Amino acid sequence: MTTLSYAVRDSAIMLRRDIRHALRYPLMSLGSVIVPVLFLLLFAGVFGRTLRAGLGAAVPASGGYVDYLTPGILVMTACSSAETTAVNMSMDMTEGIIARFRTMAISRTSVLTGQVLGGLIRAMISAILVVAVALALGCRPTATAIEWAGATALFALLALAVTWLTVSFGLLARTPAGANSLSLLIVVAPFVSSAFVPAATMPAGVAWFARNQPFTPIIQTLRGLLTGTAIGHDAILAVAWSAAIAVAGYLWARSLYNRNRA
Repeated sequence: MTTLSYAVRDSAIMLRRDIRHALRYPLMSLGSVIVPVLFLLLFAGVFGRTLRAGLGAAVPASGGYVDYLTPGILVMTACSSAETTAVNMSMDMTEGIIARFRTMAISRTSVLTGQVLGGLIRAMISAILVVAVALALGCRPTATAIEWAGATALFALLALAVTWLTVSFGLLARTPAGANSLSLLIVVAPFVSSAFVPAATMPAGVAWFARNQPFTPIIQTLRGLLTGTAIGHDAILAVAWSAAIAVAGYLWARSLYNRNRA
């Protein structure tokens, strides 16, 4: 077998381990699913009418606020699933299993890749549930099959990117609680974006941050693909930001994993 074949085999074993871990502790995985759904129910069901009336022309007349909201909730879904991966990785670090993996004749990257693939699967399942709830609340996407495929690919790329980043958080933090706290940085970031209201409606300083942070072009691209609004150059920025975060997260995670820890 080639080195690549060994890496693929070992990554599949680590993925199976991650899935078994998720089945053994279902509440941890369930939490990453419930939080985005609760935000969707809260903003669409409680604040939806008021926000829709206040936004006026910012929301297309043909769609309700839930159509505007759903892309932002999907981004939060990817971040929430990645937070679970950070906690899982930190638990492995504190329990000593990572130290044992370092001494075994397995591909070193596979230990991280298994966690990332498990996080990606959780994110995709969570996204399906969020879309189902959004449809039940009245969301009516106008996307074609190709646009749905594009939105799915972009979401998967985003989920992969933020999961690699949170794997780094899990390796860096000394405790699972610390990994959870670091991951809150990406969970909270979508709140200061165009997820809930357009950046143009925010105060000047906040609006500048919202326009230039990574999640806004991703949300705008998903919104354009699903509801037919203008995308412009946001698609290029969305892919560029996601790819940059994925590469940075991977390199950082590999560096932390290879580093000897006391």
